[in-house]
Amino acid sequence: MDFFRLPAALAAIAASYILAASAQYPPPPSYQNILTSPLNPNITVAYKRPDAGTCTTAFSTQKQYTGYIGIPPYTLAPIQQNYSINTFFWFIEARQVPEAAPLTIWLNGGPGSSSMIGLFNEVGPCEVVQMSDGSYGTQYSMWGWDRSSNMLFIDQPNQVGFSYDSATNATYDMLAGEVLGPLAVPNSTLPDFLYLDGTFGTASSEDETAATANTTEIAAQATWHFLQTWLAAFPQYNPSTRANVTSSLYTSQEAGINLFTESYGGKFGPVFANYFIQQNQMRENGSLPKNSTLGIKIETVGIINGLVDDLVQNAYIPIFAYNNTYDIQTISQTDELNAIQDYSGPGQCVDQINLCRAAMNSTDPEGYGDVDATNLLCSNAQYTCNNVSLAFLDAGYDPYDIRQHLPSPDPPSAYQEYLNNASVLAAIGAMVNYTASSPFVQAGFISTGDTIRGGQIQDLAYLLSLGIRVALIYGDSDFLCNWFGGEAISLAIAQQLVNYTSPVASTGIVDAADAMLAPNPASYATLFPAAGYADIVVNSTYVGGAVRQYGNLSFSRIYDAGHFVPYFQPETAFTVFTRVLQGADISTGDIVNLSSFGSIGPANSTHSNSAPSDPEPTCWIRSLNSTCSSDDIDAMLKGKGLVANGIFYQDEGSVSLPSSSVAAGVPGQPMSSSSRGHSGSPTASDGSTTALTGVYTASNTPSSTSSSAAAPMHVEAMRLGPVVAVLLGFAFGFCTLL
Repeated sequence: MDFFRLPAALAAIAASYILAASAQYPPPPSYQNILTSPLNPNITVAYKRPDAGTCTTAFSTQKQYTGYIGIPPYTLAPIQQNYSINTFFWFIEARQVPEAAPLTIWLNGGPGSSSMIGLFNEVGPCEVVQMSDGSYGTQYSMWGWDRSSNMLFIDQPNQVGFSYDSATNATYDMLAGEVLGPLAVPNSTLPDFLYLDGTFGTASSEDETAATANTTEIAAQATWHFLQTWLAAFPQYNPSTRANVTSSLYTSQEAGINLFTESYGGKFGPVFANYFIQQNQMRENGSLPKNSTLGIKIETVGIINGLVDDLVQNAYIPIFAYNNTYDIQTISQTDELNAIQDYSGPGQCVDQINLCRAAMNSTDPEGYGDVDATNLLCSNAQYTCNNVSLAFLDAGYDPYDIRQHLPSPDPPSAYQEYLNNASVLAAIGAMVNYTASSPFVQAGFISTGDTIRGGQIQDLAYLLSLGIRVALIYGDSDFLCNWFGGEAISLAIAQQLVNYTSPVASTGIVDAADAMLAPNPASYATLFPAAGYADIVVNSTYVGGAVRQYGNLSFSRIYDAGHFVPYFQPETAFTVFTRVLQGADISTGDIVNLSSFGSIGPANSTHSNSAPSDPEPTCWIRSLNSTCSSDDIDAMLKGKGLVANGIFYQDEGSVSLPSSSVAAGVPGQPMSSSSRGHSGSPTASDGSTTALTGVYTASNTPSSTSSSAAAPMHVEAMRLGPVVAVLLGFAFGFCTLL
């Protein structure tokens, strides 16, 4: 077990061990394939098959690819992109018939957060667990979304996660949560373990200007260029170009690309999808050459606890803080009324958002963030709107889960330790050390007031008019992106479509006019609000939430789930995801005609919840500012306690490890088939057996909403600390930095 002991007056051999351990440079990468893009010879593709065991999947036959697509400077012109973009990806095949399966792209939010968070803690095929010797490995995830789709995880924009501009040796400051400049000297009065020598992008505390996007529109263009090359390099997974494959699993229509995202993805998803469609239309009208570009067929845009439009959602922050479905009054009624005034009062949040948007529409309609006066208006609006959530943040509750106080242990941060292991870095061909979130990327988006600029409600309505499915999914214990605001977003989208019914799903490549012919008086604006809330039946004993669904638009409230819905409710999240992809009734899984389908039930979701007791937190050094208590930080700065396997303990006696029976895969040493349970059905956490494939179709509604399906399955793993959530994100009222 790896121990770092305090105080600094250690034996010489222990001190030398600490210094050696604090340097974790990625090994020189070895790629099995280094190619130029078949569409653009200036763009490179370097990828490999990770060693078996690196990310344990349900079936050993599932192929995985990790690597980088390198985009040279000025590719995004007229955007002033004077830097290289090296975007990291991790792809995993579906468990069944990957050659016919849909392709789902997963993006975490932030802005500035890595999609490895989603891969290892939410929707990916594997999760990280700790073994009896204190080291970390991976087990398959029962409800990983590879169960029904090919999965592509992208670290974007540039400088996020494993993505970078130019690999630079520097020091990572755990206490500040940022990269120090290459020549920066760490504070000698602080413990050595608070600093990590490694390789990162160029952004640092010495030069905070990150070589990356600083608006969602720029990020969309960079991702389009990435996908042009990725889809060309892996045509076997591109639903728009691969040969037709017949499969009983996917018979409803030709498989397409599904874009699912979370949190700040409420900005990313709508803007990215609309940009892809604009590019498709330019290919059709000859503005872009068809022989050197690819159409990107969008079938679904899914948003989990998304920050879609501040102008709508900020109104519900004080309301939810005082009067939520858990009956937790996190603020007083006086604080609630003051926050409402901060939102709607003269010269306050609403007025400043409107000033920002008027200026943007006249001076920066492309959204490039290069008009200083407009950036100032929009960033000032962000500062003002932050006041709406200040009372809640001062109360000490977790902004991502009002059922818990800070510091919170959910979701776990073990994956950060795992991804920075030299064997893992080598297995995936990483060029830089892993960091979960970049404060420098977030600062760039703050500088342009990107979150305030708006337009996403209109974007989502436009997608619906093209027959593209839009699924909004909200965990009901999240605060900053609470489900009250999510519901309001769904109704606002419907109101944009006064003249349009739900057309049959289209490719998204045709002109919008083709999908808008002969409007029918029965429209989204009337039929979506009229649809009732139906129970989301997850299995024979559990109702996981409630859904309002009309046509291609759905809003799902997920019970007993914080911001990271797939972590808190993996089976429910997977079930909703797959039913959305299938174009099914999200309540039951029945295949329906979405051009006329509407859910039936009460007009409001009235289910109430009770909060469990606060779990014990875990102090992760790589997530110090969000997972460690003030007592932990005080102790470590005074030279007390110890660090073991990335976790700080105030005393050695509190260190505990799992039993020797915990099995996990590591690079080059995969789990055996018997350990995975592949010889039959694995045993779920409640002792029942659950198949590794398939999605449940309900025949009736259970009478109870309590079931083991309400809890994620972590076999004998330690209860570990939460994903990093840099407090800068809280300060600006973002839904998350994740």
